[in-house]
Amino acid sequence: MLKPSTPDGHDDALEDAIVAVAAAMSDASRVKMLCALMDGRAWTATELNAVADIASSTASGHLARLVKGKLITCLSQGRHRYYRLAGHDIAALLEGMMGVSWKRTDPVRTRTPQHLRNARTCYDHLAGEVAVNIYAALVDEGWLQADGATLTEKGRTRFQQAGIALNPNPRRKACCACLDWSERRFHPGGEAGAALFLHGEHQGWLVRTPGFREVTITPAGRLALKKLFNVEV
Repeated sequence: MLKPSTPDGHDDALEDAIVAVAAAMSDASRVKMLCALMDGRAWTATELNAVADIASSTASGHLARLVKGKLITCLSQGRHRYYRLAGHDIAALLEGMMGVSWKRTDPVRTRTPQHLRNARTCYDHLAGEVAVNIYAALVDEGWLQADGATLTEKGRTRFQQAGIALNPNPRRKACCACLDWSERRFHPGGEAGAALFLHGEHQGWLVRTPGFREVTITPAGRLALKKLFNVEV
């Protein structure tokens, strides 16, 4: 039964739900698993317990907690079970928490590795210095509204000319400004950011490092990003 709203208008049920989400994340091993899943792939329990450096019996309990908290989903395929983030909203939550958490670390002792700072995945789109520079170029060239929430008509036309396929009826935001936790600036997210990343992969511009969030920009990618966005890599 839902609790009645408090006199000031707050809904106790909503507050309890927020507490439940926070509780599901309040363990270092579970956080390691969630961060690993930020590469957008589905992982097995064995792979996730290796990332968290815990026993398989312990990992199963953590995975069950994350599934129950609706932070991840479990997919069964034959005899195998795979886990992935429950959606783009969970990825955005984690990316935001990384940015908040960074402010509470000692910059002398904790630094983002340069290879991750340059280019990495943020669930299904590109993050890091390269992505931040692409976002700035999209705004400067008038492809993207300043708030990052909408591709302009010019932007849609240029995406089409570049062969970057956009879903005409996206199930999420067509575009959004995603705060980059290492650069403290925005990179392109939403449907447009995902479409750009997928196109870059298909063209051989971007190569993921299996099992990690690191992304390598190939020589062809450097040329393409320079031509499309005037971004130097």
